[in-house]
Amino acid sequence: MKDVASAAGVALKTVSRVVNGEPGVHPATAERVRAAIHRLGYSRNESARMLRRGRTATIGLVIEDVADPFYSGLSRAVEEVVIDHGCLLLSGSSGEQPGRERELVETFCARRVDGLIVVPAGEDHTYLRSELEAGTPVVFADRPPGAGLDVDTVLADNVSGAGQAVRHLLGHGHSRIAFLGDDPAIFTAAQRLQGYRAALGGLYDERLVSMRPPSLEAVRADLAGMLALDEPPTAVFAGNGRYTVTVLRALAGRRLALVGFDDFELADLLQPGVTVVAQDPSWMGRVAAELLFRRLRGDVGPSEHIELPVRLIPRGSGEIAAHP
Repeated sequence: MKDVASAAGVALKTVSRVVNGEPGVHPATAERVRAAIHRLGYSRNESARMLRRGRTATIGLVIEDVADPFYSGLSRAVEEVVIDHGCLLLSGSSGEQPGRERELVETFCARRVDGLIVVPAGEDHTYLRSELEAGTPVVFADRPPGAGLDVDTVLADNVSGAGQAVRHLLGHGHSRIAFLGDDPAIFTAAQRLQGYRAALGGLYDERLVSMRPPSLEAVRADLAGMLALDEPPTAVFAGNGRYTVTVLRALAGRRLALVGFDDFELADLLQPGVTVVAQDPSWMGRVAAELLFRRLRGDVGPSEHIELPVRLIPRGSGEIAAHP
């Protein structure tokens, strides 16, 4: 910065004002400073600036599994926002283990991250109270924190999305619609079950519901049991992207209507294309990260609870009519 001031023939403070976008510099002088910056290849040391303000220029992110396309999309979007703000992202996967979630959060806090974005695996987040009281902003994404903790939260409209899927199948003549979803202890799985059940109303049959971690063997067994019923399902609503792919494998060409929650790669190239309820993980990641940086800039307003809309994308598999 001293070299820039010398090259532009101005005081060091003037260079600082131009670099930081502060008022009070004559336009011609500011242009001279910018020309010197360009000529010398100067770039502001954002990390050093943060440290002078008592910050570390790092953000911690805890997700469920980086191998899951949904969470990799969310993570990438968070990282882009973090980079745009001149910071570094530290991230880790909890693997749906509450103990691992807490371990990651406490490790990031020990490194004095400026803020946290958490996709929770557990329901007890009282361990975060000391950090919140110390002023560390925290945003929860995809799932809310445990009861009693009021912090910023960014979710998808899971209930409405499941309702869209079921009503779409009902509209194509299906009254026997199976639901295969993840562990009901997971917030998103429970919300999607709620939307499914509400949309079916009196048509709901608990024999057509199976909720547990997805595996090909389990899904095959569950579908076989349902298809052996006197009134078997003619359609399936799959509770997340992994479940949709597993159901496709388990069906092995059997003709059942299918709608999945979450879009996935190549879903539009299958025959027929897979109808999905799509949420936008990149949008969720951006909203959560921008909210976090707003708090870091000093916004002390009430906690925000944002619910992002989802949309049905018809591609063919959900439009298969029920057998006459």
